[in-house]
Amino acid sequence: MKKLSFCFIAATFLLTGCVSTKTYKSALEESAGRKTHLEQTQSELDNSRQENTRLKKEMEDSKAALEREISSLKSQLQELSSKGIMTSKEIEALKQERERLSVSDKAKGGELANLAKEKEYLNRELERLQMKAGEISAEKEKELAKVKNTYEDLVKEMQKEIEMGDIKITQAVDRLSVNLVEKILFASGKAEVKPEGLKILKRVGDILKNISDKQIRVEGHTDNVKISARLREKFPTNWELSTARASNIVRYLQDKVGVDPKMLSAAGLSEYKPVASNDTEEGKAQNRRIEIVLLPLDVSRVLEELKK
Repeated sequence: MKKLSFCFIAATFLLTGCVSTKTYKSALEESAGRKTHLEQTQSELDNSRQENTRLKKEMEDSKAALEREISSLKSQLQELSSKGIMTSKEIEALKQERERLSVSDKAKGGELANLAKEKEYLNRELERLQMKAGEISAEKEKELAKVKNTYEDLVKEMQKEIEMGDIKITQAVDRLSVNLVEKILFASGKAEVKPEGLKILKRVGDILKNISDKQIRVEGHTDNVKISARLREKFPTNWELSTARASNIVRYLQDKVGVDPKMLSAAGLSEYKPVASNDTEEGKAQNRRIEIVLLPLDVSRVLEELKK
């Protein structure tokens, strides 16, 4: 159990250099939850062992008492039979009682055997859970290390744009997000990426194309300003504009950068996932963005991410 606890703490420790206090606490709570679950399982097994020992002793005591009672009945039967003072009906009743006691003894023996089987099952289940926890912990450490390396590579490559506030790169446990503001990629109301924006996407894509164990989801986001009348024929709403922008970036990453299309997906989220208030121009500028998000390949976990 100490080794298991160490693995959970080690997995969390890897994040302390590159994630927020909130994220660190979240990862620590996740590890503590796993530790608590295993401790509860161990406690349940210990309780089962104690109950098994108690029942086994009761079975043994009961068996000994039954054997003494049967022996006494046999002696009485022999004694009375030798004196000829018992009727055949009484003798038969004593035999039936002896058989009943024998059956009861066998039933309790069977119950004891069942308890022994349950104990064996619980032992195997505990060993399986401990092995599984160890595998998950080791796998999680590798996954977090890869995400951390990608995060560090992106921060190093995009340092200038990060300092200018054009790009924001964040890591939360096994999720990595590259947030690019609209102005470095698109002209207002346009879905075609600007030449200088393509250069930035190329630099980001060259790092992302080496990733084979994550889904790369490109999300288009807008502010809450409605599409102008002159653009409505092409983009009736912000849904169409955000989706077109995300799709164009996905196609560029595939066709020009060489990112595996199986890893790519595009999502237009319109104005409904703001990161700032739309009441100010500064807030609207933050909401007009493209986010390139690295997610686990596990489909169920990706669906959970989409619900957020």
